[in-house]
Amino acid sequence: MTLTLLNAFLVGLFSTIHCLGMCGGIIGTLTMSLPEQTREQPLRLLAYTSMFNTGRIISYMLAGAIAGAFGQTVMEFLSPKYAHLILQTFATLIMVGIGLHLAGWFPRLNLIESIGQPLWRKLEPYAHRLLPVQSPGQAFLFGVIWGWLPCGLVYSALIWSTSSGTAHEGALFMLAFGAGTLPTVMAAGLVTGWMVKLGQIPHIKTAIGSLIIILAITSFIITVQYGTKEHHHGGHAGGDFQPTVTR
Repeated sequence: MTLTLLNAFLVGLFSTIHCLGMCGGIIGTLTMSLPEQTREQPLRLLAYTSMFNTGRIISYMLAGAIAGAFGQTVMEFLSPKYAHLILQTFATLIMVGIGLHLAGWFPRLNLIESIGQPLWRKLEPYAHRLLPVQSPGQAFLFGVIWGWLPCGLVYSALIWSTSSGTAHEGALFMLAFGAGTLPTVMAAGLVTGWMVKLGQIPHIKTAIGSLIIILAITSFIITVQYGTKEHHHGGHAGGDFQPTVTR
């Protein structure tokens, strides 16, 4: 699970270079919409920015818990002996798809965003009612709604989180992904120019996408090898190995 959480964090971190226009633009616009006296006080500005992102990541965690619970249901419906391998294979394919998208080799991944459009159409009016944001509480509520904004990479990570196997681990997975997005989104007003320059370095996106693909394949190999060893040990113990499904 630790390796999976690390991968989720890295995907969140690297995806911000690709999605700087959306995430950085949103937080930049929100920051500029705050009262001038708030913007001029770094600590107050940090409080608002923190609330925006706390709300966003809590929504990610809620969605991850739902996805993880769904994955657990699938694992219990199928034979637990093979369901985890199926879900892990599915997760690897999603991660490879994210890598291909970040590298620019699979641009149509954003079609996944259409899945969340009906929900977003219902939530968007509530977000507009919170503008302009006048308090940290409002910033938190706006962040909660912002977390459901259709994003192909977030949705891909969410689909990936179904392989976690439980609601708790699904929430942790999306927490790790959200934490990976924090460095850029939190500091968007300060480092946006630097991040844009980084994203313009020749082949940087190809390198990042390739790294994600390598991480996906490596994680899959490690998971399969670990499962094979557990199966081998279980056989020597006098019974067939049955992967434990956490309830």
